[in-house]
Amino acid sequence: MSGKLFKAKAGKTSLTNTENDATMPEIRKTSRIKLLNKNKYLYALIALPVVYYIIFHYAPMYGIIVSFKDYNIVKGIMGSPWAGFKWYEKFLADPYFWKVVRNTFLLSLYNIAWGFPFPIIIALLLNEVRNRKFKKAIQSVTYLPHFISTVVVCGMLVSVLSSDGLVNNIIAGLGGERIQFLMYPEYFRTIYIISEVWQKAGWTSIIYLAALTGIDSSILDAATIDGANRMQRIRHVTLPAITPTIATLLIMDLGKMMNLGYEKVLLLYNGSTMETADIIATYVYRRGILQNSFSYATAVGLFQTVVGVVLLVMANQISKKLSETSLW
Repeated sequence: MSGKLFKAKAGKTSLTNTENDATMPEIRKTSRIKLLNKNKYLYALIALPVVYYIIFHYAPMYGIIVSFKDYNIVKGIMGSPWAGFKWYEKFLADPYFWKVVRNTFLLSLYNIAWGFPFPIIIALLLNEVRNRKFKKAIQSVTYLPHFISTVVVCGMLVSVLSSDGLVNNIIAGLGGERIQFLMYPEYFRTIYIISEVWQKAGWTSIIYLAALTGIDSSILDAATIDGANRMQRIRHVTLPAITPTIATLLIMDLGKMMNLGYEKVLLLYNGSTMETADIIATYVYRRGILQNSFSYATAVGLFQTVVGVVLLVMANQISKKLSETSLW
């Protein structure tokens, strides 16, 4: 009797499990539909950036094949014959290529060394300002240059640094000789770095200001009660609180060291400043666009990207070991 009852219960249990297995996919599907419907506006909001990156960043990766071929514009990418590593061997053996690698690395290094601390300093100083109107005015003045196009900025630099420009007028007024700043290679990096700091420091400081708003005011109050002055509060409370943000942005900047933007360099350099001004991006532009050496330019561009990825991974691992902050 008990055996029959056990079999009946077992049969009933197995039937129930089968029904549950059959209905589970339907329940999951319904929950997914509800989730999509609930967050439809968020998905719509992120759709445009996703489409942008797919079209302009991921789809063009198909063109990397050109660096392994003797590309002929008439035959197309797939019709052109394979060349293997011919173009990579060619640019690695080119002494001028290593010159532009050096220029790119040095210009990026100086840009990080001088340009990276400035936004932090601006954010820390603004965070200590108690007058809201004055704080907003300074913020506006510092981040407005970010909205000026590179062409306009370069035009301003050419005008200010020309032989009859503002800087030379001040030098002449003080009894000095006028200098053609944009004609001397030793001045190019300084001009570039100063313009980059002026244009981008205020905008980047917004990120640090946002991080500073997340600091618990009770910690600062406790430090004040303990007798800490402003500099001590900044050193022992404020800076440690925004260290993860600083580390993250530094990792990203190190990963972009070899991908220096070419627009400003292209608009400012000339034949007399090529020694220090010519970088990988402008070299690729001349070889690929002006000389129609598409395969060579693509190989150089891919080499630049690979080096950037290596630098990013190295910076991320070092940051993880030293500060326990990393991108992944």
